[in-house]
Amino acid sequence: MARIRDFFETNEGWIFAVSDYNHPHGLRSLLRYIPDPSGERAARGTRYRKMDFDQAFEFLRQNRPDYIQDLHVVPESDVLQLYDPSQGLRAVVKMDPKTEKIALILNQAGVPWEEMGITGSRLIGLQAPASDIDFVVYGPMWWKARDIVDRSKREGVIQDLDEDTWKKIYAKRKPEISLEEFMLHEKRKGNRGMIDGTYFDLLFTRDWNQIQPLDEGRPVGQGLVEAQVTDCEFAFDSPAIFRLDHPEVKEILCFTHTYAGQALPGERIEAKGVLEETANGLRLVVGTTREARGEWIRSLSLLEKATQKRL
Repeated sequence: MARIRDFFETNEGWIFAVSDYNHPHGLRSLLRYIPDPSGERAARGTRYRKMDFDQAFEFLRQNRPDYIQDLHVVPESDVLQLYDPSQGLRAVVKMDPKTEKIALILNQAGVPWEEMGITGSRLIGLQAPASDIDFVVYGPMWWKARDIVDRSKREGVIQDLDEDTWKKIYAKRKPEISLEEFMLHEKRKGNRGMIDGTYFDLLFTRDWNQIQPLDEGRPVGQGLVEAQVTDCEFAFDSPAIFRLDHPEVKEILCFTHTYAGQALPGERIEAKGVLEETANGLRLVVGTTREARGEWIRSLSLLEKATQKRL
């Protein structure tokens, strides 16, 4: 019973981020923090070192190679504690006025407390002074929360990102589209903001009744697809899912946050990635590598509208 955005700690004190909804052979996750006396973060009397993607795999190769598959798969018997974002939010808001402010804005506009959560470093008490706020909303309520954030920006209660912050995000993501295209897509997504000078993300997690296993796929080569999007219910999930009106490719799975929410229903998109064969036909996978080199999703409809406005 673990979902993406949850964290857990093992008997060794290692802290992992849950990275899947289905865990047939152990918790599918990524190692994020390990105890280290010289670590830059501290909680509960222990110092921790944050691990990036490559460091985490190298550490486990040396210490627990049995955990390594496509992700890190940890047996339930090795799990000491699960950190639930929904439960964690109640504790965090008592100590963190900025997280509390986001929660109250959403709650007072109709998002129940039980449909909200906090994840990332704040959930496990390892935040730094400059840490972002990773705010979770579950299921269909996420879309309501996004509309509330958008309205709050117009009212000046929540601030939008400034140009420098957008450029930093672009440099970090290293997408295969221009800065202008990136910002055009990102600004309409509505899932980022600033609260009293701190950056926050509005992150989607499925309700329990929305969770289903993904079809297994077999890579069959590179693919470039142009098609109309028919459904975006899980466009901000991980992976993001876009259903398509296309004679062969029925959906896109996107494993990079960069292109989540990239298109709306009815829009024509162009996407480059790896084609997979499944029991239900072909799908395109975007984000098959850490930085999604040579892969992208772009809304041609959005770009055309922007061009027409400039003319």
